[in-house]
Amino acid sequence: MSAPTSSTSVSTSAAAPVGSVGFIGRFLVLKGAARELWLVFLIKFLSITAYSITNKTLALWLSSDLGYGDITAQATITVWATAMTGMTILIGALADAIGLRKSFLLGVYICIIARAAMVVGNVKLLALGLGLFPLAIGEALAGPILVGATRRYSTTAQRSISFSILYMMMNLAFLTASYVFDWLRGPHGLGEHGHFNFLGMHISTYRTLFFVSLAFEIALIPVAYCLRKNVEVTDEGIRINPEKPKYVGASLLNSFWFAVRDSTKETFKLFSGLLRQSAFYRLLAFLGFIGFLKIITIAMDYVFPKFGIRELGDGAPIGHLMSINNWMIVILVPIAGALTQRFAAYRMVIVGGSICAASVFIMALPTAWFVPLANGSFGNLIHHYFLGLTGPVNPYYVMIAIYIIIFSVGEACYSPRVYEYAAAIAPKGQEASYAALSYIPLFLGKLLVGGGGFLLKTYCPETGPRHSETMWLIMALGVTIAPIGLLTLRRFIRVHEAGRET
Repeated sequence: MSAPTSSTSVSTSAAAPVGSVGFIGRFLVLKGAARELWLVFLIKFLSITAYSITNKTLALWLSSDLGYGDITAQATITVWATAMTGMTILIGALADAIGLRKSFLLGVYICIIARAAMVVGNVKLLALGLGLFPLAIGEALAGPILVGATRRYSTTAQRSISFSILYMMMNLAFLTASYVFDWLRGPHGLGEHGHFNFLGMHISTYRTLFFVSLAFEIALIPVAYCLRKNVEVTDEGIRINPEKPKYVGASLLNSFWFAVRDSTKETFKLFSGLLRQSAFYRLLAFLGFIGFLKIITIAMDYVFPKFGIRELGDGAPIGHLMSINNWMIVILVPIAGALTQRFAAYRMVIVGGSICAASVFIMALPTAWFVPLANGSFGNLIHHYFLGLTGPVNPYYVMIAIYIIIFSVGEACYSPRVYEYAAAIAPKGQEASYAALSYIPLFLGKLLVGGGGFLLKTYCPETGPRHSETMWLIMALGVTIAPIGLLTLRRFIRVHEAGRET
């Protein structure tokens, strides 16, 4: 009788070779994949849909339901969003301490309680104290764990296509959220300022959107419970590893706090080691400039909805307009990746960032310039066919469509290469540490968009004269800092990329 091992194999199917297997073959490697991998794809769709619906609604809800002005609403969102991103960076060790499944379920339960409070709570203390800010903790717990889960539940041959499908599910979730957002606010739903009767409560349109996001969140529970405990997929097969708690004898809550404590210590230890490396400071400068590119990405959730409603009217299909980006990113990212492989990541970030910055200037142009285009075939295509609207075409519909189309081209060129650059310049053995720093642009972008409330109040108020083109000009100039800074300071910032000669 052989000695017991630390894991039990329940499947011995050999992994498919990681060779060139053709386009269809890349998908066929998922044949026979562990059920946990398919469940992760479904979880990604449900969780991102819930998150995206909430994200698009926050600024409108804070102003309409809680009575916050543009500046206060945006400041609240900035604190919430940056806190969530910061916790995401610090909480990385939690899944290792209490397990992927437990960590995810803990995050889901927190999100359910928080979303429910946002649905029923029309008082600031309840809606924010038990709703919005606890939601940041739940999202920080549940979201990033799916990346680790995808790696754990896929073989080497399945890994690349698995992450591609995970990315596709994320964009499908964004699309679904956009359409739900528009339908509930539109004439076939509740209207921009309607209400939904539920158990004797009059729930506003925006809180009804939170109710829908709550439904998606609740749907995660049975799916998550279908994940088998302690499953790990290897190239030799599926293994059930005996659970080895990191904090023996500690309760789930204590394990959580111990993990946060240890994660914080590890983060400071990581940074103390990185501070001795010159490449670290160059990467920080690089990521700092990328933060300016993220201004417009973050603004699309927190500034664009109010702008769209104020310029285009209640119920305007602004979600459908934003969905142009999701459709194009799904199509363009693999194409751009294949066509630009031989170019250095740093160079492609400059090219893509320049395209993104140029696109925003379109929104700063006079609307009168686009009247002929609005009255032509392109305006008819966007307004009547894509958006399904009737009547004359507001030039802003054409401007927004052109801006998002061009911006999507730039995003497809630069966004994936940011992570590639961070990994390429990392010293051997520190790839994960450098990759973790890639959250910094998102963190900085959320901080920078904190001024969006002031821009809305000053240049695109709810009532009174508007000068929205000035608001967009200021944001365009902010985004332009990124490509100009990366280009002019490249001698000091750029680090040689492993595997690149230029």
